[in-house]
Amino acid sequence: MKLAVRLTAAFAFAAALAGAGTSFAAPITGVPLKGGPIKIWVTPMGNGLHASIVITGIIGDYGTALAVTANGTPNPNGNYEKVTLHKGTFKVNSTKLNAIADKAQPTLDPTTCSGVLSASGPVTLFDGTGLYTDISGTLHLAEIFAFVGPRYASGPNKGECNESNSAEPLATYVSITGSGSVTLVA
Repeated sequence: MKLAVRLTAAFAFAAALAGAGTSFAAPITGVPLKGGPIKIWVTPMGNGLHASIVITGIIGDYGTALAVTANGTPNPNGNYEKVTLHKGTFKVNSTKLNAIADKAQPTLDPTTCSGVLSASGPVTLFDGTGLYTDISGTLHLAEIFAFVGPRYASGPNKGECNESNSAEPLATYVSITGSGSVTLVA
């Protein structure tokens, strides 16, 4: 099944964007954090435009991500993500990761019409606000997309897996995780 899936950081952050709830992170004390290692978990929602995000390590925060174009317009096929956390925002450039994901081919089992598509690569963080005003760094993200696809119901291919670009998966699972190091002060 040939799938054009953009998982952004959201896809990738492919998957986007405003969180609510109680924060378990350390309170902001006014002392700027210098930076360090982080781990990230992203769960895309719906059409790939929005995602929920949790970050641990030197950033202990959570919220949402929105897939956008370079100029900030929401677009599920955008190469950028706007991450909105409780202590600030930042942007993610997912161009390299998306290029890798676009070339990835799924592993398909024709007996069950199920498969997996995975890709991994770098994303960069920039343009922060709040606690993340001077954020920079590169993360390595891994995306996994598992699916069960449909079969042709009629015609000459009846009963075969429908691998067309217009075929909608019957069920999907998406996971984006990663880690890296960030700098929080210039």
